[in-house]
Amino acid sequence: MIPPSGEQFEIAWGDQRAVVVEVGGGLRSYSAGGRELLDGYDVDEECASGRGQVLIPWPNRLQDGSYEFDGRSHQLPLTEPENRNAIHGLVRWATWTAAERERHRLAMEHVIHPQPGYPFSVALRIEYELSDGGLSVRTTATNVGVDACPYGCGAHPYLTLGTPTVDPVVLRAPGRRVLLSDERDLPIGSEAVDGTEFDFRVPRPIGETKLDNAFTDLEREEDGLARVVLLDPDDGATLTLWVDELYGYLMLSAGASRPDVNRRSFAAEPMTCPPNAFRSGDAVIRLEPGASATGSWGRSFSPA
Repeated sequence: MIPPSGEQFEIAWGDQRAVVVEVGGGLRSYSAGGRELLDGYDVDEECASGRGQVLIPWPNRLQDGSYEFDGRSHQLPLTEPENRNAIHGLVRWATWTAAERERHRLAMEHVIHPQPGYPFSVALRIEYELSDGGLSVRTTATNVGVDACPYGCGAHPYLTLGTPTVDPVVLRAPGRRVLLSDERDLPIGSEAVDGTEFDFRVPRPIGETKLDNAFTDLEREEDGLARVVLLDPDDGATLTLWVDELYGYLMLSAGASRPDVNRRSFAAEPMTCPPNAFRSGDAVIRLEPGASATGSWGRSFSPA
């Protein structure tokens, strides 16, 4: 029998283990020190709620699935029909190929071919690597077509420290501005987090905060990275997700709209552009023929 997520590719380094899948090229599981740190899914299950999936060539939602680029109108399938949106790109259910494989490292590749709504050719390569510093994920997109194309990138990991709920977990998040959304989860503006329930720049428990928001204007450290840190108050263990400068947005969610993950794990989604970017033009990367864009994110774990 073929698993719903296709072939399984395991990499390892020390006490770390990660499994990447053929279908969608995303992460199914990640552990360190015998502790599961990704709320993934079993090998005999189909991925649900976007767990660990790759979001290319746009992350999050696109209003009515329609946009204009270089004077041409495009219509994508409405993959979130209840809200009349196209959601999370075109590669989540595509077949990816393992181009390079070592014990601690894996490179997955896929080509987006021209199709209704996205008539462009983009070669994708994702390099997963384990080291003493944890897991790093490096994504490169190259325009292999004859026309310029719009591009955005995201990932959808659900983080967990093994607590029954995320409520007692202490969160530090770097966003200085939060995007406000309408009933279709489309942005309608932004505001500074100062003085609001969305300000997690100083660590505090998630508690009952109903997080399902995109953040930007990220505070970065001297190495240029922005970091989301989760701390288990019971044993002091910390799980850190970092993003480089290509990722200017983070979607943070406690999964309230998803019964299978609701407050059980915490989605911290790196995004190069905000929701609805193909329509607004905000932070959309313009890839000229032959041009590439590369961004990295990753995670590290420190036990008590």
